[in-house]
Amino acid sequence: MRNSVSLFARPIVTLFLFFALSPEVMSAFQQNLQDYTEYKGQVINSQNQDPLAGAYLSVQNNNISTVTNNDGEFSLKIPKRLENVNVQVSFLGFQSRVLPLQFFQQDDVVIELRESLEELNEVSIFTYTDPAALVQNMLKTRGSNYFTDRTTMTAFYREAIKRGRKNVSLSEAVVKIHKQPYDSNSEDDIALVKARKTADYTRLDTVALKLRGGPYNPLSIDLMKNPTHIFNERDLSNFKFSFDDPTKIDDQYLYVVNFEELDKGMPWYYGKLFIDANTFSLVKASFNLNVDNRQAATDLFVQKKPGGTKVYPVEVNYDITYRQKDGRWYFGYGHTQLEFVVNWKRKLFNSRYKVNSELAVTNWEVNPEKFKRDDNFLSRRVIMNDDISGFADLSFWGENNIIEPDESIESAIDKIRDKLENN
Repeated sequence: MRNSVSLFARPIVTLFLFFALSPEVMSAFQQNLQDYTEYKGQVINSQNQDPLAGAYLSVQNNNISTVTNNDGEFSLKIPKRLENVNVQVSFLGFQSRVLPLQFFQQDDVVIELRESLEELNEVSIFTYTDPAALVQNMLKTRGSNYFTDRTTMTAFYREAIKRGRKNVSLSEAVVKIHKQPYDSNSEDDIALVKARKTADYTRLDTVALKLRGGPYNPLSIDLMKNPTHIFNERDLSNFKFSFDDPTKIDDQYLYVVNFEELDKGMPWYYGKLFIDANTFSLVKASFNLNVDNRQAATDLFVQKKPGGTKVYPVEVNYDITYRQKDGRWYFGYGHTQLEFVVNWKRKLFNSRYKVNSELAVTNWEVNPEKFKRDDNFLSRRVIMNDDISGFADLSFWGENNIIEPDESIESAIDKIRDKLENN
């Protein structure tokens, strides 16, 4: 029997008629800019100079971290009291680098990473010959490999909706994730710290596309916290597993396991699992949902749409990355990408919309006490573009680490600032 799948693992997108809205400017939280220093730069492939999107930068002996954007660019804010620290830069399949903070003080910082060229198939640590047994062990040992303490994580969330190549909606937020232990069935909660949004509804024809769930969407693909969203530890017979070429991240050897659902009557999952060869922990997962069955896919994702339209997803992608601290792993980064087609009965051409949401943990601390809910806690049905307001200045995020905006998002932000300054 097919596993039941939580709708939080498959984001619900709402489509409906809209009325034009004008952006409002919310007042920024004032931060003491003397308490931290911001370092910027780019991470690239040393062989071909291509940018490395999703490279991980972490301050050693600390929990401060960030990731690069699609252009390989990063912004890393470090308290001034940490003057003699080192920063580790890592990316899957590449040799990591540890750099002193002084390296980042130069102009035009570019960090080149080299691909790992070791013949990994010959490494004796790869002892598993049955990929399904390896996945079963990965699921069975999650209680000992991942955090078993309540943890409060600071994270940055960005949600962007594009029509074609143009951004039509952008929401960003710093949030607190109240992460439950990985051996617990309790659900994680998210509280809002600060947020901003903008939306140019004039580019959306007569349809406003909105994502329900906000930061819960990339958080929900934490497969080690919510394994039954896809896998059932007691029954993996509905999947086909196979080994791909192994790889490395930092100094860790990783199995690479391809998986594919066998029951293809409904939308079905396929992708790759990157599993630590020593502890059998899931380090990274990249997977997709096949949505060739349009009607079933529409029922999963589209809650509401105007009459005279056909709306269906054509691409659904997920990525999840874990980080390690003191021998335990925890959620580090989640990314969901969905592409939708909107067909109008009396229009010759259809419209395509891409919905991207990403959540990156930038700091965390163990918090054994139970937290009390307040008005800052977000509903799992939140629509960020409705429930937050305003757009602020360059210093809006203060000391919080964020993911640098891509070039297209940067352009959209600049246009909104220009409009606000001219009004």
